This record gives sequence, structure tokens and C-alpha cells, in this order.
Amino acid sequence: MDTSDIEGDLSSILYTEEQIHQKIAEVARLVERDYAGRDPLLVGVLKGAVMVMADFARELRIPATMDWMAVSSYGSGTKSSGVVRILKDLDSDLHGRDVIIVEDIIDSGLTLSWLLGNLRGRGAASVEIFALLRKPEAATVEVDVKYAGFEIPNEFVVGYGLDYDERYRNLRAIGILAPHVYS
Repeated sequence: MDTSDIEGDLSSILYTEEQIHQKIAEVARLVERDYAGRDPLLVGVLKGAVMVMADFARELRIPATMDWMAVSSYGSGTKSSGVVRILKDLDSDLHGRDVIIVEDIIDSGLTLSWLLGNLRGRGAASVEIFALLRKPEAATVEVDVKYAGFEIPNEFVVGYGLDYDERYRNLRAIGILAPHVYS
């Protein structure tokens, strides 16, 4: 879906598909340098990270395996509840593995902080984070993100995997959702 298909639903476009792909390629080069000779496990956080994970994995020029985890800290609203539930666990054994969590966005940091502790507790050799987006103004917990894409304002964003009520995930760009859509 292109922005022209839903232009009335967006206040503005933050990043185009081209800008997103360029940023993912930059991060992939860093990961290739840092993980040369190793086989990292990419852990995508469902559902939002699907687009990021797919494009990031294809961009990497080193061997990497993938697995998926679904965790939730959101209720029916647009704010994190702080209570994390595992909806789908990993199929992989993490013991001795180098893990890179692939995230679409970091808001409060609560869920990701919990996830870091959980994966480290499973015996991973290392656990790092690649987050395409982060909202510094929304952070309530400091999370060390080794690979960060873009810092964005504390607005409700959709596209490139990010949704509102399961809509807009297939938007090729990332935009700020107009308040009239969710109010």
C-alpha cells in the first residue's frame, strides 16, 4: 500500500520506503562487521517487526538464522500496560547463541527490557537489539540499543509493520496517524 492510498489517514510521512531500506542497509553493514565469522540468531518480535526482519535478513551478507517471538504489553488502547505476556515462544535453543532482537519500534522500553532479561536468562552468549524506530520522549525504562534506525517524535506511527487496530501494516512508508482515525 502506498501513502496515496490512505493520505487522509496520515498527518505526515516520516520516512519513505527508500529511506527505510537505506537505513536497514546501513545497520546490516554494521552487523556484518560486528558478527563476522559468527552465525547470529535474529529474533523478530511479532507482528510489527515482520517487514523489518524480512528486509534486514535479506540485506545481510553473513549467515544468520531466524526465529520469532510474540510478546504483548498492550491492552486495547495505544499505551503499554507494562505487563508482558508471551503469546508465541521461540523454537530455538538460545544457549551459547549470539542473539539480535529485531524490533520495529521502542516506545516505553518496558517490553524490550523484559525481553532482554528473558533471553539473557536462557543462556544466550550475547543479546543485542536492532530497533528501526525509537521514541526517546516516550521511554520510561532505559534500554541499551546497539543498532538504532531512526529517532521519532512521540506520535502514533503506522506503516512498515506498525499498525493501528491491525490496519496499515502493509504501508510501504512510515507515517504519523491522524488523530481523527483513532479518537
